[in-house]
Amino acid sequence: MSADRPLLGIMLMIGFCILAPMGDALAKLLGESIPLGQLLLTRFGVQTAVLIPLALLTGRTLLMSGRVLRLTVLRSVLHIIGIGAMFSSLRFLPLADAVAIAFVMPFIMLLLGKYVLDEEVGVRRLLACVVGFIGTLFVIQPSFAAVGAPALLPLVVAVVFALFMLVTRQVAKHADPISLQAVSGIVATIILAAMYFIPGTDTIEQFQLVMPEGTNVWSMLLAIGLLGTFAHLVMTWSLRFVPSATVAPIQYLEIPIATMVGFAVFGDWPNGLAMLGICITMAAGLYILMRERNLAKLVPPAA
Repeated sequence: MSADRPLLGIMLMIGFCILAPMGDALAKLLGESIPLGQLLLTRFGVQTAVLIPLALLTGRTLLMSGRVLRLTVLRSVLHIIGIGAMFSSLRFLPLADAVAIAFVMPFIMLLLGKYVLDEEVGVRRLLACVVGFIGTLFVIQPSFAAVGAPALLPLVVAVVFALFMLVTRQVAKHADPISLQAVSGIVATIILAAMYFIPGTDTIEQFQLVMPEGTNVWSMLLAIGLLGTFAHLVMTWSLRFVPSATVAPIQYLEIPIATMVGFAVFGDWPNGLAMLGICITMAAGLYILMRERNLAKLVPPAA
Protein backbone atom coordinates (compact mmCIF):
# COMPACT_ATOMS: atom_id res chain seq x y z
CA MET A 1 0.00 0.00 0.00
CA SER A 2 1.14 3.51 -0.76
CA ALA A 3 1.40 6.19 1.90
CA ASP A 4 -1.74 8.26 2.42
CA ARG A 5 -2.00 11.13 -0.04
CA PRO A 6 -5.56 12.40 0.54
CA LEU A 7 -5.65 15.05 -2.18
CA LEU A 8 -4.46 12.62 -4.87
CA GLY A 9 -6.92 9.96 -3.69
CA ILE A 10 -9.83 12.40 -3.76
CA MET A 11 -8.87 13.71 -7.21
CA LEU A 12 -8.72 10.15 -8.56
CA MET A 13 -12.19 9.40 -7.17
CA ILE A 14 -13.51 12.60 -8.76
CA GLY A 15 -11.99 11.31 -12.00
CA PHE A 16 -14.06 8.14 -11.62
CA CYS A 17 -17.21 10.21 -11.05
CA ILE A 18 -16.53 12.04 -14.34
CA LEU A 19 -15.47 9.06 -16.46
CA ALA A 20 -18.31 6.71 -15.45
CA PRO A 21 -21.22 8.97 -16.55
CA MET A 22 -19.37 9.76 -19.78
CA GLY A 23 -19.17 6.05 -20.56
CA ASP A 24 -22.86 5.65 -19.71
CA ALA A 25 -23.74 8.56 -22.00
CA LEU A 26 -21.90 6.89 -24.89
CA ALA A 27 -23.75 3.63 -24.17
CA LYS A 28 -27.04 5.52 -24.29
CA LEU A 29 -26.11 7.08 -27.63
CA LEU A 30 -24.97 3.79 -29.15
CA GLY A 31 -27.86 1.79 -27.70
CA GLU A 32 -30.07 3.08 -30.51
CA SER A 33 -27.97 1.39 -33.23
CA ILE A 34 -25.68 -1.21 -31.61
CA PRO A 35 -27.17 -4.36 -29.97
CA LEU A 36 -26.56 -4.85 -26.26
CA GLY A 37 -24.46 -8.00 -26.69
CA GLN A 38 -22.10 -6.23 -29.07
CA LEU A 39 -21.76 -3.27 -26.68
CA LEU A 40 -20.86 -5.60 -23.82
CA LEU A 41 -18.43 -7.64 -25.91
CA THR A 42 -16.69 -4.43 -26.99
CA ARG A 43 -16.64 -3.08 -23.43
CA PHE A 44 -14.91 -6.13 -21.97
CA GLY A 45 -12.84 -6.85 -25.08
CA VAL A 46 -11.19 -3.43 -24.84
CA GLN A 47 -10.62 -3.96 -21.10
CA THR A 48 -8.84 -7.22 -21.87
CA ALA A 49 -6.75 -5.73 -24.69
CA VAL A 50 -5.61 -2.83 -22.49
CA LEU A 51 -4.97 -4.60 -19.18
CA ILE A 52 -3.27 -7.83 -20.25
CA PRO A 53 -0.24 -5.98 -21.73
CA LEU A 54 -0.26 -3.57 -18.77
CA ALA A 55 -0.22 -6.47 -16.28
CA LEU A 56 2.55 -8.30 -18.12
CA LEU A 57 4.71 -5.20 -18.67
CA THR A 58 4.54 -4.37 -14.96
CA GLY A 59 5.51 -7.88 -13.91
CA ARG A 60 2.11 -8.92 -12.55
CA THR A 61 0.92 -12.51 -12.75
CA LEU A 62 -2.43 -13.56 -14.20
CA LEU A 63 -2.37 -16.91 -12.38
CA MET A 64 -4.94 -17.49 -9.63
CA SER A 65 -5.67 -20.26 -7.17
CA GLY A 66 -8.77 -22.40 -7.78
CA ARG A 67 -10.97 -20.63 -5.22
CA VAL A 68 -9.95 -17.14 -6.30
CA LEU A 69 -10.49 -18.02 -9.96
CA ARG A 70 -13.97 -19.38 -9.21
CA LEU A 71 -14.86 -16.18 -7.36
CA THR A 72 -13.42 -14.14 -10.24
CA VAL A 73 -15.63 -16.01 -12.71
CA LEU A 74 -18.67 -15.30 -10.49
CA ARG A 75 -17.58 -11.67 -10.23
CA SER A 76 -17.29 -11.44 -14.02
CA VAL A 77 -20.78 -12.89 -14.53
CA LEU A 78 -22.21 -10.37 -12.08
CA HIS A 79 -20.28 -7.59 -13.85
CA ILE A 80 -21.77 -8.58 -17.21
CA ILE A 81 -25.30 -8.66 -15.79
CA GLY A 82 -24.87 -5.36 -13.95
CA ILE A 83 -23.45 -3.42 -16.89
CA GLY A 84 -25.96 -5.09 -19.23
CA ALA A 85 -28.86 -3.98 -17.03
CA MET A 86 -27.42 -0.45 -16.84
CA PHE A 87 -26.94 -0.17 -20.60
CA SER A 88 -30.46 -1.53 -21.13
CA SER A 89 -31.98 0.97 -18.71
CA LEU A 90 -30.32 3.84 -20.56
CA ARG A 91 -32.35 2.99 -23.66
CA PHE A 92 -35.45 4.06 -21.72
CA LEU A 93 -34.42 6.41 -18.91
CA PRO A 94 -32.63 9.74 -18.60
CA LEU A 95 -29.01 9.29 -17.55
CA ALA A 96 -29.41 11.08 -14.19
CA ASP A 97 -32.47 9.01 -13.23
CA ALA A 98 -30.77 5.70 -14.04
CA VAL A 99 -27.63 6.60 -12.06
CA ALA A 100 -29.62 7.95 -9.10
CA ILE A 101 -31.81 4.83 -8.87
CA ALA A 102 -28.73 2.58 -9.05
CA PHE A 103 -27.31 4.43 -6.03
CA VAL A 104 -29.71 2.44 -3.87
CA MET A 105 -26.82 -0.08 -3.87
CA PRO A 106 -25.29 1.09 -0.52
CA PHE A 107 -28.62 0.46 1.18
CA ILE A 108 -28.83 -3.03 -0.31
CA MET A 109 -25.25 -3.77 0.79
CA LEU A 110 -26.13 -2.69 4.32
CA LEU A 111 -29.17 -5.00 4.37
CA LEU A 112 -27.14 -7.88 2.91
CA GLY A 113 -24.56 -7.30 5.62
CA LYS A 114 -27.25 -7.55 8.30
CA TYR A 115 -29.33 -10.43 7.00
CA VAL A 116 -26.76 -12.47 5.04
CA LEU A 117 -23.44 -11.81 6.76
CA ASP A 118 -25.00 -11.29 10.21
CA GLU A 119 -23.28 -7.92 10.67
CA GLU A 120 -24.57 -5.58 13.35
CA VAL A 121 -26.64 -2.75 11.86
CA GLY A 122 -28.28 -0.18 14.13
CA VAL A 123 -31.80 1.19 13.97
CA ARG A 124 -30.70 4.59 12.67
CA ARG A 125 -28.91 3.09 9.68
CA LEU A 126 -31.93 0.88 8.92
CA LEU A 127 -34.15 3.97 9.04
CA ALA A 128 -31.74 5.72 6.67
CA CYS A 129 -32.16 2.76 4.30
CA VAL A 130 -35.94 3.20 4.42
CA VAL A 131 -35.60 6.92 3.71
CA GLY A 132 -33.19 6.21 0.86
CA PHE A 133 -35.60 3.71 -0.69
CA ILE A 134 -38.39 6.29 -0.46
CA GLY A 135 -36.20 8.80 -2.27
CA THR A 136 -35.49 6.20 -4.94
CA LEU A 137 -39.22 5.60 -5.40
CA PHE A 138 -39.63 9.33 -6.04
CA VAL A 139 -37.09 9.01 -8.87
CA ILE A 140 -38.66 5.83 -10.23
CA GLN A 141 -42.28 7.07 -10.19
CA PRO A 142 -42.21 9.51 -13.14
CA SER A 143 -39.99 7.16 -15.17
CA PHE A 144 -42.26 4.18 -14.42
CA ALA A 145 -45.29 6.19 -15.49
CA ALA A 146 -43.54 7.00 -18.78
CA VAL A 147 -41.86 3.71 -19.75
CA GLY A 148 -43.22 1.03 -17.40
CA ALA A 149 -41.15 -1.93 -16.15
CA PRO A 150 -37.80 -0.84 -17.72
CA ALA A 151 -37.72 1.91 -15.07
CA LEU A 152 -36.91 -0.87 -12.58
CA LEU A 153 -33.75 -1.97 -14.41
CA PRO A 154 -31.46 0.29 -12.32
CA LEU A 155 -32.74 -1.58 -9.25
CA VAL A 156 -31.42 -4.76 -10.89
CA VAL A 157 -28.12 -2.91 -11.37
CA ALA A 158 -28.08 -2.00 -7.66
CA VAL A 159 -28.78 -5.56 -6.46
CA VAL A 160 -26.27 -7.15 -8.84
CA PHE A 161 -23.50 -4.65 -8.02
CA ALA A 162 -24.12 -5.07 -4.29
CA LEU A 163 -23.42 -8.79 -4.78
CA PHE A 164 -20.51 -7.86 -7.08
CA MET A 165 -18.96 -5.75 -4.31
CA LEU A 166 -19.37 -8.53 -1.73
CA VAL A 167 -17.54 -10.96 -4.03
CA THR A 168 -14.91 -8.33 -4.84
CA ARG A 169 -14.17 -7.94 -1.12
CA GLN A 170 -13.29 -11.63 -0.98
CA VAL A 171 -11.20 -11.64 -4.16
CA ALA A 172 -9.35 -8.36 -3.50
CA LYS A 173 -7.59 -9.88 -0.50
CA HIS A 174 -5.77 -12.31 -2.79
CA ALA A 175 -5.37 -10.53 -6.17
CA ASP A 176 -3.65 -7.43 -7.48
CA PRO A 177 -6.26 -4.93 -8.80
CA ILE A 178 -4.83 -4.73 -12.34
CA SER A 179 -4.41 -8.52 -12.57
CA LEU A 180 -7.95 -8.99 -11.25
CA GLN A 181 -9.41 -6.61 -13.83
CA ALA A 182 -7.37 -8.23 -16.60
CA VAL A 183 -8.52 -11.76 -15.72
CA SER A 184 -12.09 -10.51 -15.27
CA GLY A 185 -11.91 -9.01 -18.75
CA ILE A 186 -10.69 -12.30 -20.20
CA VAL A 187 -13.46 -14.30 -18.50
CA ALA A 188 -16.20 -11.83 -19.49
CA THR A 189 -14.98 -11.67 -23.09
CA ILE A 190 -14.93 -15.49 -23.38
CA ILE A 191 -18.44 -15.77 -21.89
CA LEU A 192 -19.88 -13.10 -24.19
CA ALA A 193 -18.13 -14.42 -27.30
CA ALA A 194 -19.32 -17.97 -26.52
CA MET A 195 -22.93 -16.79 -26.38
CA TYR A 196 -22.78 -15.99 -30.08
CA PHE A 197 -22.12 -19.67 -30.84
CA ILE A 198 -25.24 -20.88 -29.00
CA PRO A 199 -27.82 -22.02 -31.57
CA GLY A 200 -30.67 -19.55 -31.88
CA THR A 201 -28.78 -16.60 -30.39
CA ASP A 202 -28.71 -14.89 -33.78
CA THR A 203 -32.51 -14.64 -33.65
CA ILE A 204 -32.36 -12.50 -30.50
CA GLU A 205 -32.33 -8.84 -31.47
CA GLN A 206 -29.91 -7.74 -28.75
CA PHE A 207 -27.41 -10.49 -29.66
CA GLN A 208 -27.17 -9.83 -33.35
CA LEU A 209 -23.96 -8.44 -34.80
CA VAL A 210 -24.10 -5.26 -36.86
CA MET A 211 -21.41 -3.42 -38.75
CA PRO A 212 -20.90 0.02 -37.18
CA GLU A 213 -21.44 2.78 -39.71
CA GLY A 214 -18.84 5.52 -39.81
CA THR A 215 -15.65 6.34 -37.96
CA ASN A 216 -17.56 8.11 -35.19
CA VAL A 217 -19.38 4.93 -34.16
CA TRP A 218 -16.14 2.92 -34.11
CA SER A 219 -14.51 5.64 -32.02
CA MET A 220 -17.43 5.68 -29.56
CA LEU A 221 -17.29 1.89 -29.19
CA LEU A 222 -13.59 2.08 -28.39
CA ALA A 223 -14.24 4.95 -25.98
CA ILE A 224 -16.85 2.92 -24.05
CA GLY A 225 -14.26 0.25 -23.37
CA LEU A 226 -11.53 2.72 -22.45
CA LEU A 227 -13.76 4.83 -20.20
CA GLY A 228 -15.11 1.77 -18.38
CA THR A 229 -11.65 0.32 -17.92
CA PHE A 230 -9.96 3.48 -16.68
CA ALA A 231 -12.93 4.52 -14.52
CA HIS A 232 -12.55 1.36 -12.47
CA LEU A 233 -8.77 1.65 -12.41
CA VAL A 234 -8.75 5.22 -11.06
CA MET A 235 -11.32 4.20 -8.44
CA THR A 236 -9.05 1.33 -7.38
CA TRP A 237 -5.96 3.53 -7.39
CA SER A 238 -7.72 6.17 -5.29
CA LEU A 239 -8.02 3.60 -2.49
CA ARG A 240 -4.23 3.17 -2.51
CA PHE A 241 -3.72 6.76 -1.39
CA VAL A 242 -6.63 7.41 0.97
CA PRO A 243 -8.94 5.30 3.18
CA SER A 244 -12.22 4.23 1.59
CA ALA A 245 -14.20 6.05 4.30
CA THR A 246 -12.70 9.33 3.08
CA VAL A 247 -13.52 8.93 -0.60
CA ALA A 248 -16.85 7.06 -0.32
CA PRO A 249 -18.90 10.29 0.00
CA ILE A 250 -17.09 11.66 -3.09
CA GLN A 251 -18.75 8.92 -5.17
CA TYR A 252 -22.08 10.69 -4.76
CA LEU A 253 -20.71 13.40 -7.05
CA GLU A 254 -21.48 10.93 -9.84
CA ILE A 255 -25.20 11.81 -9.54
CA PRO A 256 -24.94 15.59 -10.18
CA ILE A 257 -22.23 14.97 -12.81
CA ALA A 258 -24.52 12.46 -14.55
CA THR A 259 -27.29 15.08 -14.39
CA MET A 260 -25.07 17.65 -16.10
CA VAL A 261 -23.82 15.17 -18.71
CA GLY A 262 -27.39 14.08 -19.43
CA PHE A 263 -28.51 17.68 -19.86
CA ALA A 264 -25.51 18.59 -22.06
CA VAL A 265 -25.79 15.55 -24.36
CA PHE A 266 -29.50 14.73 -24.38
CA GLY A 267 -31.22 17.82 -22.98
CA ASP A 268 -32.65 15.70 -20.13
CA TRP A 269 -33.34 17.28 -16.76
CA PRO A 270 -35.08 15.49 -13.83
CA ASN A 271 -38.55 16.79 -13.03
CA GLY A 272 -39.36 18.18 -9.58
CA LEU A 273 -40.34 14.85 -8.00
CA ALA A 274 -37.28 13.05 -9.40
CA MET A 275 -34.97 15.86 -8.25
CA LEU A 276 -36.46 15.65 -4.75
CA GLY A 277 -35.89 11.90 -4.77
CA ILE A 278 -32.29 12.35 -5.90
CA CYS A 279 -31.63 14.74 -3.01
CA ILE A 280 -33.27 12.37 -0.48
CA THR A 281 -31.30 9.38 -1.78
CA MET A 282 -28.01 11.29 -1.64
CA ALA A 283 -28.74 12.57 1.89
CA ALA A 284 -29.63 9.11 3.19
CA GLY A 285 -26.58 7.54 1.57
CA LEU A 286 -24.24 10.19 2.93
CA TYR A 287 -25.78 9.76 6.41
CA ILE A 288 -25.05 6.03 6.32
CA LEU A 289 -21.47 6.68 5.21
CA MET A 290 -20.91 9.21 7.98
CA ARG A 291 -22.49 6.87 10.50
CA GLU A 292 -20.24 4.01 9.37
CA ARG A 293 -17.17 6.24 9.72
CA ASN A 294 -18.16 7.42 13.21
CA LEU A 295 -18.82 3.85 14.37
CA ALA A 296 -15.47 2.72 12.95
CA LYS A 297 -13.72 5.34 15.10
CA LEU A 298 -15.36 3.84 18.20
CA VAL A 299 -14.05 0.32 17.52
CA PRO A 300 -10.80 -0.22 19.47
CA PRO A 301 -7.82 -1.39 17.41
CA ALA A 302 -6.97 -5.07 17.56
CA ALA A 303 -4.31 -5.98 20.13
